[in-house]
Amino acid sequence: MMITEIKPPLPGRLLVSDYLEPRQLSINGLARQVGVSRKHLSNIVNGRVRITPPIAVRLARALETSPSLWVNLQSAVDIYEAELEFRQGVGVDAHDG
Repeated sequence: MMITEIKPPLPGRLLVSDYLEPRQLSINGLARQVGVSRKHLSNIVNGRVRITPPIAVRLARALETSPSLWVNLQSAVDIYEAELEFRQGVGVDAHDG
């Protein structure tokens, strides 16, 4: 399967545009609801931290979504980045032969 040229949106960006902004909810407010620090949620929003399954469950409960929404969004980014690394030759030596 070929890598798409367009990187999937970061889950944190969708979190802001589709959930925080429409609900006029701050990162601080959601962090309290989810039970994580403001810094951790800010790192998710800015793509510095991945959404893990436990965080996906917490987000889903707070935002009335499904955990798989958040895991799938994160997975799409992870796969894109892995395919990009592969194309750039990272780790290719182990498979040459």
